[in-house]
Amino acid sequence: MGKLLEGMQENAAKLQEELASKTFSVKSGGGLIELTLNGNGEVIDLNIDDELLSDKDSLQILLIGAINDANKMVQQNQQNSALSMFGGLK
Repeated sequence: MGKLLEGMQENAAKLQEELASKTFSVKSGGGLIELTLNGNGEVIDLNIDDELLSDKDSLQILLIGAINDANKMVQQNQQNSALSMFGGLK
């Protein structure tokens, strides 16, 4: 039992390392906003087209959409990685 638990802990640590090294990028508004997150869901890059700087409402809408889309990608990847770690058991 101890060996099994130790192996699972090692696999979980490897999974965390793999997730942190992955990146997920999304574009919103036809590329006016580009957002990149790492596998832990942390924003690592954000590009906003100068055109949006004078239109606060559009900027907010597009930024919210980009953040939500990127977070969904990260969550789905985390779920898929966890399922594969446990051999597809739910």
